[in-house]
Amino acid sequence: MKFKPTPYKFDGWEDYAGEIKTEYTQCLEEGLDVEPYKAVFDAVASLPKGDIKEEFAKVIADLVHDLPMRDGYKYKEPSDLEGIKALRNLSLKKDTSPSVSLEKKIAGAWYGRICGCLLGKPVEGAWTPTIIGACKCSDNYPLSRYLKKSELKEDALRDVDGVWILNRDSLIDVIGDSSPADDDTNYTVMAQALISERGVDFTPEDVMEAWIRYQGKNAYCTAERVAYKNYVGGYKPPYTAIVKNPYREWIGAQIRGDYFGYVTDNAELAAKMAWSDASISHIKNGIYGEMFVSAMLATAQKSENILDVICGGLAQIPATSRLYEQVMELVEDYKNGGSKEDAFKKINERYTYKSFHDWCHTISNALIVVASLLYGEGDYGKSICMAVEAGFDTDCNGATVGSVIGMMHGIDIIGKEWTEPTNGVLRTHIFGHERVEIAGLIAKTLEQIEKFR
Repeated sequence: MKFKPTPYKFDGWEDYAGEIKTEYTQCLEEGLDVEPYKAVFDAVASLPKGDIKEEFAKVIADLVHDLPMRDGYKYKEPSDLEGIKALRNLSLKKDTSPSVSLEKKIAGAWYGRICGCLLGKPVEGAWTPTIIGACKCSDNYPLSRYLKKSELKEDALRDVDGVWILNRDSLIDVIGDSSPADDDTNYTVMAQALISERGVDFTPEDVMEAWIRYQGKNAYCTAERVAYKNYVGGYKPPYTAIVKNPYREWIGAQIRGDYFGYVTDNAELAAKMAWSDASISHIKNGIYGEMFVSAMLATAQKSENILDVICGGLAQIPATSRLYEQVMELVEDYKNGGSKEDAFKKINERYTYKSFHDWCHTISNALIVVASLLYGEGDYGKSICMAVEAGFDTDCNGATVGSVIGMMHGIDIIGKEWTEPTNGVLRTHIFGHERVEIAGLIAKTLEQIEKFR
């Protein structure tokens, strides 16, 4: 009797067959010569879920790995570290010296990230009009403080298009006595634990092993979930990032790199650690996003000038990449007197919150981060509120902007209205670190800086 398998019900982020259209868009954007096969992608995407669709999706996956670059594609975007380093524009680096103490900077970075994440967490997944509607109905527009359930009308807890519900458990008056667990802070805590074990010369496989030890599979999303599944299935980095991974340039790595910029003021070393982390789950601009953020934070240890900090991050990624080009365009517009409104209008003309691929992509969110850093004018609250109100991946962008501003200007820039609701405690999904004192995280960071200086 021939065995016929029962169709496997894949979890959403593990369902490669269900993401064939995302795969096509990803291939197109990274310059692969995929257009001749568009009809094939469309046909497979239209099949009902089941074994037949899965089998055709395997064919698509094999096809993707063999696609050549299309003629005329202008970007050069390697994923290997040496290839990345060869294409940097190191003239952007500047020697600077800090005027704020290291202790205050590290405290600012930790609290900046945690509070920025907390601001964006309730509206993560909501479309921009929903976010603005929630702010307006609670007399909090433009956004200037945490959202509260007690201030929201019931209608504001539903998306205007019926797409998504606000994350009620993350509203500031229902979180309890600590900041809630979130992937945007889980990875920062995990990176500290990793460096305690392996130092600053850890490898991609060290990161993968830490993932297995410190979190269950369900703590990982999109590209990270795929990489986790690939690793336990026998693949090693960098193949963990490549096999059936349509999310390989999404924001997941960009949120993981902060700690590498906390533990050193050497932007090149921070970027190297970020590469070792990012390359297990991402390629190309997905990797560059993490390197960019890590290098910005390392630069911010020594500088309070936002243009120097942004350029310090850009100096560690290929000047031939899409991320570099679009961030530099934003910076030049700012330097030439462009307004905040024009900056965000341009971002929204290029990327739409209605496309999940755009919503989650590294570049779209990096642009929101940079615009908020530039037009936030060094004001912590103004900067994180701008990042969250813009929509897209709100908790990620609020956290990254808060981290950079906090590192640049120190803890004194962050008002008690932001820090007090955390009660100095962070919850995580990291095994053995489920409830941690923020002061302890800060102290451990300072110890590691001294050890690895």
